[in-house]
Amino acid sequence: MIIKTTLAAAAALALTACAQTGSSNMNSSVRNTPSMGSPTTGMPAMMFSQASLPDAVKVPAGNRVALETVGVGQITYECKAKANMPGQFEWVFGGPDAKLMDRSGKQVGKYYGPPATWEAMDGSKFTATQIAVAPAGDGNIPLQLVKANPAMGMGAMTGVTYTQRVATKGGVAPASACGASNMGAKQIVQYQADYIFYKAS
Repeated sequence: MIIKTTLAAAAALALTACAQTGSSNMNSSVRNTPSMGSPTTGMPAMMFSQASLPDAVKVPAGNRVALETVGVGQITYECKAKANMPGQFEWVFGGPDAKLMDRSGKQVGKYYGPPATWEAMDGSKFTATQIAVAPAGDGNIPLQLVKANPAMGMGAMTGVTYTQRVATKGGVAPASACGASNMGAKQIVQYQADYIFYKAS
């Protein structure tokens, strides 16, 4: 119990530091969101179960969990005109910038875009195609399932078949106005999510 508690505390401190670093770099146009809190910790490695997830975002049989990470970072949104809807505007997802931490709080990679790219510390990386999303509660970006494109470079991301985004906190589009007067404006929101990587079993 002492070891588990110590690991949980270390992970929480590391992720809090990451979130604080991201917040300190934000300018006056940035919308802050409430603290994301600590990720689930104390879980044995490679023990993630997708049993409670909606069917739409479950990984098909024949794949196994290869790596569990917690993404902590920011999502940029830009105010743009709605396609084929003259005079209407909306906040459009611009891209993520997050650190990928293992369950003990050690950085093992990063997630950025566009295009959305998951990259390990060893340089191996991949992009992916979205398969499905599912609601994750008010104020949280949806759960997501993506199918990985072939990885670039050799390393931890080599052979990844699917990635799930689960346990999402924050990250939704700004609530502030988006219109002709501020078209092109960008805002950054904080978010956290678990990214579960799978490989063929």
